[in-house]
Amino acid sequence: MRYEVVTNAAPLGEGPVWCPDGTLVISRISPGGLLRIDPASGKTEELVSFLGGGNSAQLASDGGFLVCNNGCIDFTAFADALGLDPSKIPYTPGPPGLQRVFPDGEVITLAHEGLQAPNDLIVAADGTVFFTDPPPHGGTRSEGGQGRFWRYDLSSGLRKLAEGFDYDNGVALSPDGRLLIVEGRGLLWIDGETGATDWWIETLPGESPGDGFAFDVDGRLYCACPMDHCIRVFDPNGQEVDRVELGDEAYPTNVCFGGEDRRTIFTTELAPGRVCAVEGLPTPGLPLHPWPAP
Repeated sequence: MRYEVVTNAAPLGEGPVWCPDGTLVISRISPGGLLRIDPASGKTEELVSFLGGGNSAQLASDGGFLVCNNGCIDFTAFADALGLDPSKIPYTPGPPGLQRVFPDGEVITLAHEGLQAPNDLIVAADGTVFFTDPPPHGGTRSEGGQGRFWRYDLSSGLRKLAEGFDYDNGVALSPDGRLLIVEGRGLLWIDGETGATDWWIETLPGESPGDGFAFDVDGRLYCACPMDHCIRVFDPNGQEVDRVELGDEAYPTNVCFGGEDRRTIFTTELAPGRVCAVEGLPTPGLPLHPWPAP
């Protein structure tokens, strides 16, 4: 599959979100914030900045966003290896948590107690938010611990569903409503009520763990694999059926579906800092549920 570059001015990008107005919003790991991108022109504008690191985002029903804030990762230590200018990725630590960004740019924290480095989130049809919380990355200047998986809703608050993960990362809901997460080198189903788990793919092909991913309506999974510099496509049986090669210098972090017919995937990267698009996919992406803002 061939890709086109939408912009090359978004280093340490994550959590792409397709918006109803036809724009793309990405989260920014460092410095923390959200950027809005016009896919047609590549024009980029800052929506909001905040302390910490925007590791993922999802739409809210009022036009705002939910964000997983990982507390910030000090990528200045890795800037040379990634080919990035350290002055453009400053270390701006802040408290890790699940945050709400209002349409006017106000940012509040919905949950923070006991969280270590919230990473990726998904919203279920009933408004429940599920998110991964891996051990702090070495670049956060804090290491160790074990990954956890959480659920949050406005009536019950925060509840830990499972723990003991090596490194849980991306999360999404399949077409039949099952939760899938990245865990270590594989992909793991997890029950949203009990936290029970079972493997879908215990070890991904290649050398890279997975990062962010998204399902299409037929159950194909498009998974970012940063160390393999590609997006791998898996069929509902867990077999790799295609791949988007993004180049040896690319470290993709996440994907989302967009476009008028949801047949385009957009990718974000740690480096070199592009947002790329692959158009004309055979099947539309699975629609996502906006978080029901009170």
